[in-house]
Amino acid sequence: MNQKNDLLVLLGAAVGGLLGYFIFFWIVRQGFLALVVPGGLIGLGGGIVKTRSKAIAAICGLAALALSIFTDWRFAPFVADNSFGYFITHVYLLPPYTLIMIGAGTALGFWVPFRRG
Repeated sequence: MNQKNDLLVLLGAAVGGLLGYFIFFWIVRQGFLALVVPGGLIGLGGGIVKTRSKAIAAICGLAALALSIFTDWRFAPFVADNSFGYFITHVYLLPPYTLIMIGAGTALGFWVPFRRG
C-alpha cells in the first residue's frame, strides 16, 4: 500500500507541475511574475495523497527546483546565450526576487507533501 500511495503522490506532483507551468505563463500574460507557482503546485499536487516517505518529499522538492529553473529559462533566457546549459551555470546571476521565488516554490514543493507524513 505504501508504494501505491507513493506513486499517487508522484503522479499528483507531476500533474501539479504541469498545471503550474501553464498557469505561470497565464499569470505572466496578465502582467505579473509568479515563479513560485510551478514548484508550489508540485507540492500541492503531491500533498493530496498521504505518504510517510521522506524520500518522496525530497523528490518533490527537487522536482520543484528543477521545474522552477526550467520555467524561468523558458520565460527569460540570458541574452548572452539562451541555452539551458548556460542558464544553469549562471543561475546565480538572476535577480534576488527571482531566486527568492524559486526558493519559495522549492520549499513548498518539499514541505507540502512532507507535512502530510
